[in-house]
Amino acid sequence: MSRVTIEEYGKYETAWCPGCGNFNILSSLKKALVMCDLKPHEVQMVSGIGQAAKTPYYLNVNHFDGLHGRGIPAALAMRISNPNLKVIYESGDGCTYGEGGNHFLACLRRNPDITLFVHDNMVYGLTKGQSSPTSGHGFVTKAQPAGNPSNPFNPVALAVLMGANFVARAYSGKPDQLANIMAEAIKHKGLSLVDILQPCVTFNKINTYQWFNERCSELPADYDPYNRETALKTAMEFGDTIPIGIIFKADNPTFEDNFSALEKGPLCAQPLNKENLGNVFKEYIA
Repeated sequence: MSRVTIEEYGKYETAWCPGCGNFNILSSLKKALVMCDLKPHEVQMVSGIGQAAKTPYYLNVNHFDGLHGRGIPAALAMRISNPNLKVIYESGDGCTYGEGGNHFLACLRRNPDITLFVHDNMVYGLTKGQSSPTSGHGFVTKAQPAGNPSNPFNPVALAVLMGANFVARAYSGKPDQLANIMAEAIKHKGLSLVDILQPCVTFNKINTYQWFNERCSELPADYDPYNRETALKTAMEFGDTIPIGIIFKADNPTFEDNFSALEKGPLCAQPLNKENLGNVFKEYIA
């Protein structure tokens, strides 16, 4: 029996549009945290800027709100500082893959034991609807009336290629499956990425609930996520059919396993050497 209830994560008034896919993602996250038997004080949420990044505001957890695209470095710092906290980064496709693209790449290379939940609605929902890195080629917006000139970014394929320890694609319209995937991502050691497809009912009139419902297809029961070659082919499939589920798993060493500063234990438990700190300050004063 779980020692935590979903009520402990609170219920708050949101600022999302009625029908937004974020509502299901929030409820699924609460279920996942309960499934993982995590108390609110054991969870450290980190977000950036955007509608998706508001998710931690509506949860009774520890929360750090970073700059636009700069949440992942803060999440990594918190992870190596205090491993007693389960660190979860949550933000949108623009914040994570656009402004935060370089940090996303560095995180894939390092493989820290943190979880990334990215709300992917293929549009900038907070700043009034311009195309995002995952928007389709030719996607028309007020900012791009002639259509988006760029090809869409595939974060799932990149994560598989770079060898992240857990890579999944999910859909907010299937909340039960989403909750299960989120729970598995939180439990898996190493970097976990869950790219969560979700409609933006206000600014994206192309990738609607109907559009996703017609295309999203759950992976078969005999699918092997440890087969990297198959995983990459599955991750690349995004069109008339969009596979959803746990696409790739690995058990590679984490960033913390190879970080020499942690040989003496967590940073939060190591004593502060005031003499060394003073010498550092002197260098700047001089």
